[in-house]
Amino acid sequence: MAFLTVAVRAKPGASRTGVGGSYGEPPQLIVRVNAPAVDGRANEAVRAAVAEAFGITQSNVELAIGESARSKVLRIHGDITRLAARLQELLVVGAVTLQPDQPDLFEL
Repeated sequence: MAFLTVAVRAKPGASRTGVGGSYGEPPQLIVRVNAPAVDGRANEAVRAAVAEAFGITQSNVELAIGESARSKVLRIHGDITRLAARLQELLVVGAVTLQPDQPDLFEL
């Protein structure tokens, strides 16, 4: 299966989980998670948040680089065209707060 490589900037311990906005040059996708950076909990929360933001399952999001760093590289498996379009939306739109009870939140 094809995958998209995405640079992300994790912000563990955030008050709300959200995906959106950019950090640095070249831009990294900002991923805010409630989980602390302890015992891999933030990494799992980053994978879950990114999966939800892209409308895919968590098993399709793989941590490639940055297990113990805030800057990470993820491999997101799926339809490259759709994933790339969604990435551009998330980088530009700004933070999207993830709320599982609102499944249409990611429709733009």
